[in-house]
Amino acid sequence: MNERKIDCFVPCSSEEQVNDTIRELRADSHVAQIFPLTGDGPGRTQTLRQMAEQATAPYVLLYTKYDRLSLGYHALHRLLTVAEDSGALILYSDHYIQTPQGERKAMPLIDYQLGSVRDDFQMGSLLLIRTSALREYVDQPQLHPYQYAALYDFRLFVSRQKLPVHLDEYLYTEGERDCRLSGEKQFDYVDPRNRTRQLEMERACTRHLRALNAYLHGNECHDVNLSQGEFAVEATVVIPVRDRERTIRDAIRSVLEQQTNFTFNLMVVDNGSTDGTSEAIEEFAGDERVIHIIPERTDLGIGGCWNMAVHHAQVGRFVVQLDSDDLYSSPHTLQRVVDTFYDEGAAMVIGSYRMCDFQLQTLPPGLIDHREWTPENGCNNALRINGLGAPRAFYTPVLRELQIPNTSYGEDYALGLMISRRYRIGRIYDEVYLCRRWEGNSDAALSQEKINRNNTYKDHLRTLEVQARQRLNSLWQHQVSADEVDHFFRSELQAWPEAAERYRDLREHAESRRLPLDRDVELQVQWNPARSVSTYAKVDKQSIEARPCFLCDKNRPAGQHSLLTEKHFQILLNPYPILPQHFTIPMRRHTPQRIYTNFGAMRRLAWQMPQHIVFYNGPLCGASCPDHMHLQAGSRGVAPLERDWAMYEKGLKKLYPLTGTQTARMEEAGNSDSRCGLYLLTTYASPVIVIRSLPAEGDSQLCRRVYNALPICDGEAEPRMNVVSWRQQGGVGKSDEIVTLIFPRSKHRPDCYFAQGEEQMLISPG
Repeated sequence: MNERKIDCFVPCSSEEQVNDTIRELRADSHVAQIFPLTGDGPGRTQTLRQMAEQATAPYVLLYTKYDRLSLGYHALHRLLTVAEDSGALILYSDHYIQTPQGERKAMPLIDYQLGSVRDDFQMGSLLLIRTSALREYVDQPQLHPYQYAALYDFRLFVSRQKLPVHLDEYLYTEGERDCRLSGEKQFDYVDPRNRTRQLEMERACTRHLRALNAYLHGNECHDVNLSQGEFAVEATVVIPVRDRERTIRDAIRSVLEQQTNFTFNLMVVDNGSTDGTSEAIEEFAGDERVIHIIPERTDLGIGGCWNMAVHHAQVGRFVVQLDSDDLYSSPHTLQRVVDTFYDEGAAMVIGSYRMCDFQLQTLPPGLIDHREWTPENGCNNALRINGLGAPRAFYTPVLRELQIPNTSYGEDYALGLMISRRYRIGRIYDEVYLCRRWEGNSDAALSQEKINRNNTYKDHLRTLEVQARQRLNSLWQHQVSADEVDHFFRSELQAWPEAAERYRDLREHAESRRLPLDRDVELQVQWNPARSVSTYAKVDKQSIEARPCFLCDKNRPAGQHSLLTEKHFQILLNPYPILPQHFTIPMRRHTPQRIYTNFGAMRRLAWQMPQHIVFYNGPLCGASCPDHMHLQAGSRGVAPLERDWAMYEKGLKKLYPLTGTQTARMEEAGNSDSRCGLYLLTTYASPVIVIRSLPAEGDSQLCRRVYNALPICDGEAEPRMNVVSWRQQGGVGKSDEIVTLIFPRSKHRPDCYFAQGEEQMLISPG
């Protein structure tokens, strides 16, 4: 039966090397064809494409080693049976390894889970793959031509449909030439010689996280207020220790030799030592900076020891890690770490370290700087790798908020993942730490059982983190409804008395008058003294740098809450209104006022909020916070141009219709409408460019076309403009449309704003 057949692919460097493996495969009745793999193996996209083209059987058996393969008794029959019963797309099993010395060792593997996204996840060297899954992978449009990461990318691709299945039975024996201890292997991935390979792995992982909706934008993190709280000292070094008499004195001296312009102390958490470690710590009792903590609890891991220090009354504003057998490499390490917190506004700082022996001689690969951590993608790439670097330092209030897992392995990695989801992590890429490798290291020579237990725990941390990021992205991508916005407005007025009072003043005291200027032009003016906070705002560079950004989370009033929307934005009640309902809609991250990449978000918000206009003021066109990207929204039926649109649209002159592609796309959606296109409004007091479109035309091409056509003044980042959008109800037989008005500007404020004496009028043209 063809459905019980397998096509086998085996790496081949020479006929002699592959003969024994091929002979064994040919002896099995389930094998249909055997194909030798030459070249660089299954890490190349071209190799997987070749396999998909050559395979004719329902399953592919891929062997990834050049060493001899020996199958267990009826192993292929068992693999096929489990694959068919489970519906597995990838199936892997436990196995044995044969050392060059002839010793056979058991190699148990671990189950695959959602968080098994690290590129060194061990599946062994023998994989049973459903051929249809392989073909689906290589048939993807714009498949990246990997040289190293193709099999990793394929595994991630398959896992999005069905997790690979682990069969915990020993079904084969493979040769093994790398017999180094666990402590010698664990840093291979940061070897600079593997940099190109690592970049490919990062690309594949990033693509996977995007597909899972677990990808985070590197700059979208909460700001942290580093001045909150009162602390005994600026920094505390924390050393958890148990039975390290040989090394603890060196570690303590390394801390006490630090030279800083701030006060610091050292907390040594002595977790049940029995070998003289406690006595060694007491030798430093004469230095008031040394705090010797001996917990009464007996259930503490390394994380629990950290929690003891973090909640101690004498702890510093920042806590900095030092392992009991390591050293700071310079007396300036502590100063460098604390400076980085302030320079980068970070909640966590990670340094770089050099691998060395007990005599401080460098060991391969030397400096471990974890350059896979970048501001743009580090928070995502952290899920692919097994560690984040050292020394690790934390802002104490954040650590108290999150708490440290009470484990003795992976507690620092768990913190790094949680913090990277929320806050900025600062990096030091120069050597500030010495990681001493010796026979007493806790990870020097781990058993396979311990390695599996550690890897399962870290994969579980990744699973929890992926799920948390998916939930966060789902929350951020929430599209608000008109009822939700109205409910938010009313709840904010109830919870924020100061803002509620200003909205009452707007209703009861602010005056609005229509002033006819001539036969064709009428000006509407609002007298609203409370709005002076915005109208008089200084927006020169020096003034902006001197004040805290009032749109950042950390600087907002306690009574102001947010409604998340559009992934990058949040809706806030504007406390100084000019409209009956008035919202500010800032980006969550602090980034300059720029509209080009945000036209789409603006149009979508206008569609979702049909009772409001959504508007944008350029950085030199009325924005009182030009350093933080934000939109605004307000009640419809008040602004004259929108209120009287039925009259004004009679004066539209069509400049540019939609392209044939755009029209076809809308016709397919049943939204064809001859109104859509680019117009010039000829009956208004100032030039207005009008774009009429439907939701199907969601790429905002026309908005960007206008943007690119407008001039940019020297030294400025974008054309001067104001933009207004709203959802216009269609007439009989016509669908609703999005109306977008672009007002080109030549100056920031009118001449009367800067005039002298009685000629001066401090008005806002909004």
